[in-house]
Amino acid sequence: MTPGAGQATPATGVTDRLTAFVRALRAQGIPAGPAETVDAAAALEVLGFDDRELVREGLAAALVRRGGQRTVFDAAFDLYFPAGVGVPELAREDRPRDLEQLREALAAALAEGDQQALAQLAGVAVEMLGGYGTGSGAGGGFSAHQTLDRLQPQTLIVRILAAIRGGGAGDAAGDEFTDRLTRDEVRRRVEDFRGHVRTEARRRAAEVRGRDRVAKHAIAPAADRVDFLIASRAQLTELRRAVQPLSRKLATRLAARRKKTTRGQIDLRRTLRRSLSTGGVPVRPAFRHRRPGRPEIVLLCDLSGSVAGFANFTMLLVQALSDQFSKVRVFAFVDSTDEVTHLVTAGVADPEHLGARILEEAAVVRWDGHSDYGGALRGFTGKWLDAVGPRTSVLILGDARTNGGDPNLEALRAIRDRARHVYWLNPERRALWSTGDSAALAYAELVEMHECRNVQQLSTLVTRLLPV
Repeated sequence: MTPGAGQATPATGVTDRLTAFVRALRAQGIPAGPAETVDAAAALEVLGFDDRELVREGLAAALVRRGGQRTVFDAAFDLYFPAGVGVPELAREDRPRDLEQLREALAAALAEGDQQALAQLAGVAVEMLGGYGTGSGAGGGFSAHQTLDRLQPQTLIVRILAAIRGGGAGDAAGDEFTDRLTRDEVRRRVEDFRGHVRTEARRRAAEVRGRDRVAKHAIAPAADRVDFLIASRAQLTELRRAVQPLSRKLATRLAARRKKTTRGQIDLRRTLRRSLSTGGVPVRPAFRHRRPGRPEIVLLCDLSGSVAGFANFTMLLVQALSDQFSKVRVFAFVDSTDEVTHLVTAGVADPEHLGARILEEAAVVRWDGHSDYGGALRGFTGKWLDAVGPRTSVLILGDARTNGGDPNLEALRAIRDRARHVYWLNPERRALWSTGDSAALAYAELVEMHECRNVQQLSTLVTRLLPV
């Protein structure tokens, strides 16, 4: 493989490469502006290109500002500052000639934990198994999914374990714990190799289709920009880990808003008294301070289907912010409504299994498990309408898809008339609100509805909408 980022490059080439790299990061939601770009250029001038990993860390220090962005940064860095060009160079006697030889070489490298060999084998695997189309131009490219589907590295775990143990059976009782740790380590190595394959497939595709195009379509977005409705299990797990750091940040913002809004009208007498020290000029006006009570929050959450991931995350986030409010009550529904506040309380909620526990312990499913907004609103107003008062802000979480049932606008109107605010957070794209069985537009005529498809939008809405 021809060396890439490790060799010196003319200054103009470095400038063009760096600016294209920063544009790709901005397109992926990393706010790298002119100041960060200048810092990155200065870092490159100091570090040079002899050590690629040192270059990676230097640019990350200059351009990455928030947690959760490093994965996106690394994927873009591997595109714009690749380790080389073309197929990895291996000695003729070491190059696998068919799939079985490739699997044998991969098993040996995984058993030894040889990172350099694994990176080279990932490039060979993409070349042998991942190509599709003509191999050049718009019709060709390289696919990590196709490569891994044909190579099946996860099926090598038993062979790798045998190689690590040297073929011996071991003591079943004494080595059971050690074998479990070894198996976990092998799985981690296999997953790391899968990451190498994805990186190589993107790099080879970029050589065919262009870096900018591949960066736009092939880099997975940061977790806070992934749509709740299409997030994978791993992405939802990462989001749950982000609840506490995000809640601390949002609590700081809410506290700042509360401090700002406690200022009332100017206190003329105190202002004039202060102005005596500045020759009668009111340099520092004095304000009457309002002392508003902390508001109450009521959540009404749809836990059906893919909407459940969005509702679970939002419930955990609001519960983490509970200190900012005088009272938080949580209600969940599918085709029936039940209060689940006791299941979401701090210290009790299990983030990973919260949704399953609510579905198991609460009476939220009565018939077929399909969402029934009309029935859920009727159940809430019939049994818990007194939870809503003049200090209450109601957040309704759901896609407003009624499965053809009655949307029960009167029940929503009753909630709106009693509450201080009612906000509906819809995880679907606004363009889909008028399609199929969606009653979103009908509900939006009664209450304020917002598109809320990812954590980034949710954070903005929580900061802006929640009362202080």
